[in-house]
Amino acid sequence: MASPASIPWVESTLELIGDTPFSRLWRGFMTARVTIALVLLAVLSTLYMLIGTSLGITTWLLWLCGAYLAATLAVRIFTRPQPPGNAFDPQWVSTIGVDLVAFSALEFLQAGNIKYGPLFALPVLMAAVLGSSLLALGTAAGVTLLLLAEAWVVSLQMPAEMAPRFLQAGLTGMGYFAVAVLVNQLAARLAREEEAARHSRQAARVQAQVNELVIENLGDGVLVVDADGRVRTANPAARRQLGDLAVPPRSPLMLTDQRPWQPLAELALRTFTTGSAQRADVAIDDGVGSPRRVQVRTRLTAAQDDPAQSLCVMFLEDLRELEARLRTEKLAAMGRMSAAVAHEIRNPLAAIAQANALLEEDLIEPSQRQLSAMVRQNAQRLARIVEEILDISRVQHQGPAAVALKLDLDDSVMVACTDWARQSGVGERLQLSLACKGVLVNFEADHLRRVLINLLDNAHRYASAQPASICVLTQRVGRESTVRVWSDAAPLESAVRQHLFEPFFSSESRSSGLGLYICRELCERHGAHIGYRRGIGPAGAGRQGNEFFVVFRPDSPTLAGNSSFDTIAA
Repeated sequence: MASPASIPWVESTLELIGDTPFSRLWRGFMTARVTIALVLLAVLSTLYMLIGTSLGITTWLLWLCGAYLAATLAVRIFTRPQPPGNAFDPQWVSTIGVDLVAFSALEFLQAGNIKYGPLFALPVLMAAVLGSSLLALGTAAGVTLLLLAEAWVVSLQMPAEMAPRFLQAGLTGMGYFAVAVLVNQLAARLAREEEAARHSRQAARVQAQVNELVIENLGDGVLVVDADGRVRTANPAARRQLGDLAVPPRSPLMLTDQRPWQPLAELALRTFTTGSAQRADVAIDDGVGSPRRVQVRTRLTAAQDDPAQSLCVMFLEDLRELEARLRTEKLAAMGRMSAAVAHEIRNPLAAIAQANALLEEDLIEPSQRQLSAMVRQNAQRLARIVEEILDISRVQHQGPAAVALKLDLDDSVMVACTDWARQSGVGERLQLSLACKGVLVNFEADHLRRVLINLLDNAHRYASAQPASICVLTQRVGRESTVRVWSDAAPLESAVRQHLFEPFFSSESRSSGLGLYICRELCERHGAHIGYRRGIGPAGAGRQGNEFFVVFRPDSPTLAGNSSFDTIAA
């Protein structure tokens, strides 16, 4: 079949091997050709058996019809529509050419006294719909010439019918020309609309993929809910905020099925009832950890035809993250004031330390000298803490310390954990397992103590009262030394894990949210790395727990052979 390469609305890269409009039309015309061939063979065979050769039906005409049927079947079964190419491709011979030959033979011979002229409409329509305008006009011209030739042959036998025959052939040819032009223009218009629709679908598909990608990676939760409370769409952030009941995804989710989601269902119902946007703070309590406080904003989609088809789009924002951002902004403001604050605090501290030193020279009583020493030590400690907090507020991410401070890892961990256990009174709840005796690490002793005490305070806050519910371990793998603080606490929520080491982020309202952030800053300044993971405790008999670990720089030398021992801090 000819291909419409000369039609401007067809792209040369159009694929015609699938369920495209061109392939459907091609199959329709090929099936019509097979049907016409079957009807011709059946009608002429029936007339031949009933009447014989009296009407000019001979066996070779039957063979002609059979050959035409075989040709149409072969084209329908073994060929496929070709992509746009030349206007007269090889399929033209096997389709339009075969049709013209078969129908012309039947028309010239007048087999069975039947008029076969209307059958020429099939090749004309095929050329007009599936081909170019040139092919359509050429086919119509060929059919017209065949009709005029047939009229001339008849007029030789019956001169009296010359005028009517030529008039009928001319009018029929003009009709075929009109059909060819009109159908070709209509097919071109439909094809242009199909091409525009295809581009629109492709653009809509790309836009939908972009929207899906944006929504999937959006930090805020997005829920699309219908009037029955069924969740049509929920991005990962929304499923995390809905809790463990929605992760992994279940289909479908019903807000009315779970008690923790009832506030969301009521807010969606209020949106549908009032037809206006709603905003509220709700608490989602799924029984795992503390309730998640979420700020919810709703919007109602516009329904063009049926208002019942509207959808409620809910935007869920974790209030803890919102508060964390506000606290981060406060931190930035505090950083701008840090220079003035440092000057105002350092000067009184220096005056206190100087006055205490002058008083200490005149003190004789041991008790008074002891009090003076306490003032001196605490003033020095306060000065160090102020200096470090001000450095952190300026967000000065420094690299490893210029002067490498070597300390024995096990000895430092033992002293810090023993002092903390004595002050906290944890007893047998704390277990030590130290396996890095003689290993030196680059870390300041007071900074390591602060990191360990902070991690132990967090573990003590959430651990159970069972023995060995808090474990501190040291280990060395290759050239890396590690300190691990494990507790049998409940798992952290995914939203909390994402912001563990950010400043001013805390799952408790009374916490400043600076503890883990300061630990991370102190570790980074000494080239160490701090992290979190969920795992089985070393002495927990298969109990799951939370573990914070500090990995030191891998260039620390070993002074002596490693030893391993377990001890319970008293």
